[in-house]
Amino acid sequence: MGDKAASIAPELEVEGFVFPAVASIPGSSESLLLGGAGVRGMQIGDKFIKFTAIGVYLGKGAVASLAGKWKGKSEEELSNSVDFFRDIITGPFEKLTQVTMILPLTGQQYSEKVTENCISAWKAAGVYTEAEAKATDNFKEIFNPETFPHAASIIFNHSPSGSLSIAFSKDSSIPKTWNTVIENKKISEAVLESIIGEHGVSPEAKKSLASWLSKSLLESKDV
Repeated sequence: MGDKAASIAPELEVEGFVFPAVASIPGSSESLLLGGAGVRGMQIGDKFIKFTAIGVYLGKGAVASLAGKWKGKSEEELSNSVDFFRDIITGPFEKLTQVTMILPLTGQQYSEKVTENCISAWKAAGVYTEAEAKATDNFKEIFNPETFPHAASIIFNHSPSGSLSIAFSKDSSIPKTWNTVIENKKISEAVLESIIGEHGVSPEAKKSLASWLSKSLLESKDV
């Protein structure tokens, strides 16, 4: 990972799906470390329905980038900090997220929910432009023909350059190539924000991420 003392987290299992400790970016030799994983679900009536299992991987320099501001903070402090997760989302290092289906989902269902949330947030912040409208159209275009059965996966790479790469897999493995790349920094960050941001869909993944980073930051000798 490039951080002098970033401890490698063990692989994590979520609802029978195993997220390896190390993952490679399709088309790249760079390896990323598993930062955290957890389930996305929703309370419906008296039942908690689990929809997807999510793994979040962080690339070279993540610990060094975060250490100056967050080293020495407890897991609880990091878990409860909106700014901490914003610093991950906007940080100058690769981020890769893997979303694996527990329940089947259509691409249209997924893309409509994600883009609806993105557009709402951008309009509220006054930053919704023609570029973002085009990016969300591209996002929906690539997803709408797809169906995701149980165990199928969506993989996103959130590049520090601002691009969002998207790949689909029929199982929980990470494929070798991307289906598409969208060159728009706001949508790249917004997709990750929807997972680990203030209103992120997986509090479990956020807690897992905070736990690993709290330990790795404390062990880091970069600061």
